[in-house]
Amino acid sequence: SPVKGSTLYFSYYTATLINGLIISFVATLVGFIYLAFTGWYLSASDVLALFFDVFLLASFGTALSSLICAPLKSQGQASAVGTIVSSGYGFICGAYMPISQFSKGLQTAISFLPGTYGTSLVRTHALAGVFRELESKNVPAEDLAELKKLADCEIEFFGASVGTWQSYVILIVSTLALVGGFILFAVLSSRKKIKAKKSKR
Repeated sequence: SPVKGSTLYFSYYTATLINGLIISFVATLVGFIYLAFTGWYLSASDVLALFFDVFLLASFGTALSSLICAPLKSQGQASAVGTIVSSGYGFICGAYMPISQFSKGLQTAISFLPGTYGTSLVRTHALAGVFRELESKNVPAEDLAELKKLADCEIEFFGASVGTWQSYVILIVSTLALVGGFILFAVLSSRKKIKAKKSKR
């Protein structure tokens, strides 16, 4: 291909991100439609926050998979590794089951993963309306606090509660760091190929 190697890397990254966002946003809309028929407690701000959370998580996942798969030589290898990483990472960051159900040691280890805070943000905004409704029904504050912990709406890092804005900072900074790592790899790889071609001449 006459296109630069770095251009190909960025093209694949952009295409993956766009595809991921389309799938994620469609799935989110389907979820909203389901909620509209079964019980809607979300406010407009909750909906906007959820879309932003999905955008950040899709961006983080794309950056993570792109960086991991960048050194791989074939599409088959990238697909296999991507599937394993996404499934495994999704499980340990609480996407499939609440982190509160894991052991304390595992919870501590998981608290170092940026995706954990993205999952917590989604759960927090998806259940915000439900918790407001429970509060209006005079459910005791202690019970609500316990429910929030069980649903991963409140994440702790070595005993310290991590707020919503802190979760956003962790997820955004981690995504930027992964994107930076991917860009660095693409540039260095492209330069290495150019040098290899020149040496052959």
